[in-house]
Amino acid sequence: MILDPRNSILIVIDVQEAFRSVIGDFPLMLSRICSAVKGADLLGIPVIVTEQYPKGLGSTVEELSLTLPESAIRFEKTSFGVLGNATIRDHLLNLGHRQLVVCGLETHVCVAQSCQQMTAAGYEVLLLEDAVSSRFESDRTTALNRLRASGVTLTSVEAMLFEAMQDSRHPRFKDIQSIIK
Repeated sequence: MILDPRNSILIVIDVQEAFRSVIGDFPLMLSRICSAVKGADLLGIPVIVTEQYPKGLGSTVEELSLTLPESAIRFEKTSFGVLGNATIRDHLLNLGHRQLVVCGLETHVCVAQSCQQMTAAGYEVLLLEDAVSSRFESDRTTALNRLRASGVTLTSVEAMLFEAMQDSRHPRFKDIQSIIK
């Protein structure tokens, strides 16, 4: 599958305050997610952000909130999988895009269930493996192996952004290059 920015949506899952202190690589993961968001915005890829029960887990972390484009849409959810929320599911259907680029937390719970639901619903799913994490590396690794086996395409933030541009003559090439340096 080749990423088509005109047919893609970036979905950022549950990057919330409660995870900051329990995820060891949180700063690096957050940096990569912010790069993905900035790049998606530059390339015209819509951004959706979810929050899992924000009353208990807090809202989206401030650094990410400040990075989000004005056009980004936020959804609260209680279902672990994104498509378990009818409002989100309907919004995605209305957009009509068939490629979903996924990042966020936690890899083995909300990210995994979301990706499984998305592939079952017929979406092409790209998981930014350098922009997901779990409290325990074994959970992250197990989830990535399972998702790869179930047809999810694993890629990186940088690879996704360059694939979306396809050519160094892309009008946003220098802007994207400055994000990933």
